[in-house]
Amino acid sequence: MMTIFTELSTDTCRRARLSRDPRFDGCFFIGVKTTGIYCRPICPAVAPKEENVDYFFSAAAAANQGLRPCLRCRPESAPGSCAWKGTRTTLERAVTLIEQGALSGESAKGVEHLAQRLGISSRYLRKLFVEALGLSPKQYAAFQQLMFAKQLLHQTRLPITQVALAAGYTSIRRFNEVFQSQLQLTPSALRRSADTQMDDSNRLQLFLSYRPPYAWQALLDFYRLRAVTGMEWFELDGRQGYGRSLILNSDKGGFKAWFFAELQASQNRVAVTLALEEGAELSLLPVLVNRIRRILDLDADMQQVEQVLQPITLADSTFGWEPGLRLPAAGSLFEAGVRAVLGQQVSVTQATKLLGQLVAARGERRVIAGCEISFFPEPESMLAADFDELKMPASRKTALAELARFQLEHGDAEPEAWLSLKGIGPWTIAYARMRGLSDPDVLLGGDLIIRKRLLTLLGETTISTEVNGNLTQLNPDSAKQGAVGQHKGKKSMDNKSGAKKSAAHYQALLQGVTEAASPWGSYLTLQLWQSA
Repeated sequence: MMTIFTELSTDTCRRARLSRDPRFDGCFFIGVKTTGIYCRPICPAVAPKEENVDYFFSAAAAANQGLRPCLRCRPESAPGSCAWKGTRTTLERAVTLIEQGALSGESAKGVEHLAQRLGISSRYLRKLFVEALGLSPKQYAAFQQLMFAKQLLHQTRLPITQVALAAGYTSIRRFNEVFQSQLQLTPSALRRSADTQMDDSNRLQLFLSYRPPYAWQALLDFYRLRAVTGMEWFELDGRQGYGRSLILNSDKGGFKAWFFAELQASQNRVAVTLALEEGAELSLLPVLVNRIRRILDLDADMQQVEQVLQPITLADSTFGWEPGLRLPAAGSLFEAGVRAVLGQQVSVTQATKLLGQLVAARGERRVIAGCEISFFPEPESMLAADFDELKMPASRKTALAELARFQLEHGDAEPEAWLSLKGIGPWTIAYARMRGLSDPDVLLGGDLIIRKRLLTLLGETTISTEVNGNLTQLNPDSAKQGAVGQHKGKKSMDNKSGAKKSAAHYQALLQGVTEAASPWGSYLTLQLWQSA
């Protein structure tokens, strides 16, 4: 028996597949020697004997061994692989760029260019992929193309030619050849058995799976508290869920779109209605789908997360743990940065009001597939530092304008580079990483609510609540209003000394919790907010 990964034991895989445990969906795949196919752990087919199976940590690795995807459980519909999430940053970034089309379609620039963007050599990039996935970056990109095409054939009524274009194929002949050689089926033969979804307004519907548990209501509550009218909504055609507009940029250009997601809990998936602006290239569709998966955090493995984090919270018997709490991403890194800046020293409600005013004044409004919606302002519209529509300090307006200018000039830069901008500090960058990049390991220790909850959790209620430095910033997710850390009268030297000791002690505690929670600090942040 062969196991192409080290994260799960063979016995765990065996028990998971025999019980069809949905928590393992997408974490490994089952290759069946007697049939030459590979399946998801939840496949409804009769379970093969153990001596007839191999386990693979990714669908791509199974396909690379010459196996075909099962037509019953459809491996291309499984949640994204989670084996490297939070631990192999360079590989994660490479996979993200490939899924955005960096190695497919007419605009593809090759592995050398991808490696340069990642700051590594092409040889090292190949080594990362071979060690983790058992195949090269190009092979992985080709596999992703094929699986996305298969998903579109199963779930939509797009003509086969448009499916090929949407998946990044530049030649319909090449598409047919790859499909036949890899799946031993023609696209038209697969389409005949498809469950297709499309309405008269040119909207597409796809089904995106997740691993349970999924705290859907908590996700909706988080977004609802911070929602901008016209840019985000919670009802579509009488259905309840979450939707928003998006502006996406990739190597193939930029485009506008929207989506609306509705939970289908019995099938561990969300039904997503989506639409691209008229004239947008279909080859950009994978970029949109991957962005939706990130916004809804559909690929998280809550087993891994909760095994690390729950022991940290056991010390507090009153802690209200929320199973399946996801990381709700913003529409983009730039949007997350703007939200963080607007939220400095005000409540969530005030920050959301400011954001709504900014979107109304500087965001574009457009009708796409029958929906009139607003879009988050692009950096070009925010270069002027006046921002008369916003009632907030001039220094914060300047920070917004500088952030917009930096985004235009250095679009691919990491948020840490924002430290050079006046008015932007470590807390703002950490918040932007968490919600803009979906970084799973951000414990926002500078957040006042997080500080209070951590001290309670650790039984450190005697520590002074004096704060200094970065901790004096009231953040976007504090329910309190106004500046903090302001005291009347002259402090004694003893008080100053006590405050410094308290702050130092808290930093030591925070460091310990951060290490214990790694690589899932962002999820602990969300649990602490949720339990406040």
